[in-house]
Amino acid sequence: MEIAFCRIDDRLIHGQVATVWTKVTGCNRIMCCSDEVAQDAMRKKLLLQVAPPGIKAYVVPVEKACEAYKNPKYAPFKTLFLFTKPADVVRAVKGGIPFKSVNLGGMTYKDGDTLISSAVAVNQEDVKALLELRDMGIEVEIRKLANEPKGDLMSALQAKGLV
Repeated sequence: MEIAFCRIDDRLIHGQVATVWTKVTGCNRIMCCSDEVAQDAMRKKLLLQVAPPGIKAYVVPVEKACEAYKNPKYAPFKTLFLFTKPADVVRAVKGGIPFKSVNLGGMTYKDGDTLISSAVAVNQEDVKALLELRDMGIEVEIRKLANEPKGDLMSALQAKGLV
């Protein structure tokens, strides 16, 4: 399986992903990787329905995504991997998916979070996972829209006193 792109966006498949990121990445598959979402029948059904025409979508637990990545029968797939949180990307890398770059595109603000860009709010667990990805040699860039310049994770975290 070829990795077309890896994005963290807690909305998973939505308008921007369906209309722009799929075209920019040239993917023919979308894999939403989340243990929680894979167990939520309603959310899973909705995500599968909003996949763009001609692109097959899956909603799977992180472990199953790792298994699929390693399975030769999926070799023809050029996959856009979507995650809801950085810790799941760490699990995927440790499970054998060799991401070289991760796009931090959208994480909704919740009480106690710190906003590090117009679309990304993080908590301490997120910061720990993002730093772990960086320490693994994986580029983590902040970018909501495909036509925006890549934002630097470390600069954003430092500006908010998180590192």
